[in-house]
Amino acid sequence: MISQVFILSSKGDHLIYKDSLSVFLLQSHKDLHFVHVRQGGLYWVATTTADSSPFTVVEFLNRLTALVKDYCGTLSEKSVQMNFALIYELLDEVVDYGYVQTTSSDVLKNFIQTEAVSSRPFSLFDLSNVGLFGAETQQNKVAPSSASARPIQSSREQGGKSEIFVDVIERMSVVIGSNGVLMKADVQGEIRVKCYMPSCSEMRIGLNEEFSIGKSQLRGYGAAVRVDECSFHQAVRLDEFDSHRILRLCPSQGEQTVMQYQLSDNLPSAPPFRLFPTIERDNGGRLLMYMKLRCDLPPKTLSQELSSPDQSAELKPQSRAVVWEIPRFPGGTQLSALFKLDVPGLSSASMLEVGPVGLSFELPKITATGLQVRFLRLSPVQPGPSQRWVRYVTHSDSYTIRV
Repeated sequence: MISQVFILSSKGDHLIYKDSLSVFLLQSHKDLHFVHVRQGGLYWVATTTADSSPFTVVEFLNRLTALVKDYCGTLSEKSVQMNFALIYELLDEVVDYGYVQTTSSDVLKNFIQTEAVSSRPFSLFDLSNVGLFGAETQQNKVAPSSASARPIQSSREQGGKSEIFVDVIERMSVVIGSNGVLMKADVQGEIRVKCYMPSCSEMRIGLNEEFSIGKSQLRGYGAAVRVDECSFHQAVRLDEFDSHRILRLCPSQGEQTVMQYQLSDNLPSAPPFRLFPTIERDNGGRLLMYMKLRCDLPPKTLSQELSSPDQSAELKPQSRAVVWEIPRFPGGTQLSALFKLDVPGLSSASMLEVGPVGLSFELPKITATGLQVRFLRLSPVQPGPSQRWVRYVTHSDSYTIRV
């Protein structure tokens, strides 16, 4: 049973609460348990009695965050503040006398009347912030990264535009030793579908024919695409998956993760970045760090980056770290930087404490496993114009290089 629901800012300020603040404080020591998840830089908190399963409450909070994202477009402190009336209406429909009624976007759209407020109007042809994703199914257009970050009910405001987004998102965890040897390489991936179509009976997603799971026999004639583990959403039908690697489902409005997969150690290609560090001390007793960073991604075949990126570096005394920011880093190139630091009491022993180096990056149009979407088909064919976007991105989850 859910007693209270709160949405807190990163600083702990109350943005939304489905009960009074006094009750929250008075009952904090009376057999109540606090369960929270962190999404979008916000804390999503629920209080429950001792006889409730914490795993059930965590699942409810995760579904609530997905529901708010569907109806508000994005998860942020600003979007919650601008759509507090809509979120309260969602909570009234989702939780009734402490019991969860439904978290389905399709069911709730028949009851929710409040329209979402967006921080800026959405335009598909506003390409000012293109760069997160690329549209592989339409060669002459690119979908902005904010294209799918809008409320599911906004299709009415945009003349009934029908769109569907399939995002292949992967997160890399890599550890490279000081000798350059790859010590660990894990990939966590998922396929997300966000649907803005009023009705769609069935969607078929075709993956690589060479896609294999575990140690099973390799398939097809092309380059092997293998993962160790794979799981699917309960709505996905797999009758064509074993034979043709096709996922079938009837997507509901909003976002859902249709497939999750994992690959450990045996990556099909080398890690995207290599670092060649040199650490020494000059005659004046200063610490010298010479870093040469190389991007091993394939270079562009028809164009090259002629201007150097707008790099910056900053010393963070609290974390005792130097932050080197590189906005753009084309494949097949390398960059270098020399950092000179005055360190009191610098000795040979203290120089051994330098490192490791952590990389945080985002790679558009690339998957580390090689997983690709062959086709995206809707059945029956949708009346009127509709657009289908397939987008790829690889993030760094933990990319550590020892020096």
